[in-house]
Amino acid sequence: MSEVQIAPKEVIYCEVCSFPPEYCEFGGTFNKCKAWLEKEHPQLFQSLYSADALAAATSSLSLEKEEKISQDLQKKRRKEEKKQERELQQKLASKVLIKKIARTKRKQVIAISGLEVFNIDMKKLAKTFASKFATGASVTKNLEKKDEIIIQGDVGDEVEQYILELLEKDGLTEVKVEQVDEKPKKKKPTAPGTGTGTATST
Repeated sequence: MSEVQIAPKEVIYCEVCSFPPEYCEFGGTFNKCKAWLEKEHPQLFQSLYSADALAAATSSLSLEKEEKISQDLQKKRRKEEKKQERELQQKLASKVLIKKIARTKRKQVIAISGLEVFNIDMKKLAKTFASKFATGASVTKNLEKKDEIIIQGDVGDEVEQYILELLEKDGLTEVKVEQVDEKPKKKKPTAPGTGTGTATST
């Protein structure tokens, strides 16, 4: 007797919160999860959130319990929306700084700071820059103890364009990306009579 082979069931995971779509409402990004599901898996979206599906899910609940669940979900969603609005305003008020630093007359490095509020994987981005520009790139701490990316070479324009495109994908077109030149500090001139030479007597 031949064995009946059962095909494995495909499990879909939300790309926003990483939960199965049935559990997205318990996370903190429910609205984004629903938008993603409706776009990527419209049939599953309909089976979970159509009027008939919602009616069937609540048919066995008492009116009092159903109303409480609805109030709790609305309260949670309002809290989520306020949090997302605060994060968006923080991102829009931020500025990405691309600093050109002269190491010698011929060598320059680029220091990129201000990316920490955009939830960007800095190490991964540094590897992307290293591969894209065929140069060295690493993540270090700046004077403010925040991560910044250091890239070897004068690639400020290319970096600026790449970051603008990266932010544009998330709809953050209003974020400022600015290039500046860090000028080396000039040595203070030595005042007359304050030299370190040894005086000789006659």
